[in-house]
Amino acid sequence: MLLPALAAGLALAASAAWAQGARGGGEGDLAGFKKACAGCHKWHGGGGGGYGGEALSLRKTQLDKEQVAEVVRCGRPGTGMPYHLRGAYDTVKCYDSLKADMGTSMPPETAVFLRPTEIDAVANYVVTSLKGKGEPTLEECTAFFGATSRACDIYRKKEGPDGATASH
Repeated sequence: MLLPALAAGLALAASAAWAQGARGGGEGDLAGFKKACAGCHKWHGGGGGGYGGEALSLRKTQLDKEQVAEVVRCGRPGTGMPYHLRGAYDTVKCYDSLKADMGTSMPPETAVFLRPTEIDAVANYVVTSLKGKGEPTLEECTAFFGATSRACDIYRKKEGPDGATASH
């Protein structure tokens, strides 16, 4: 009886530690990603089909933090990646351009605008918690959804109760 409770406690502690690391010490890093990015790039940042088309994998990105922040602020011209900074291309130049300069390559406007501090937090989250990571893990899933989420069941089946990969 005590052993399952201990294992559950350790799993929660590991999830909390991963979430703290994912936030990079800033409370809003994961929150901003959930708010503006997960719909297309998925909870794990691996990309795939989204509302704007085929979202790129943030786990495989080669962009640095400032480049990620620029893409979040200004979108990607000629693609489905929207801009998330209110005033981008109007009062704030993006890629040294305003709307009048963009023509048909103007990126779409987002449904969810972010403040500059939120954009920086998202960029931090991408480069510290997603970039260069392999396949998503149970620890990452529970940090995103919570320890009791059924969304993570697929990872629970792959990994044993101590977090080690189960042998088949």
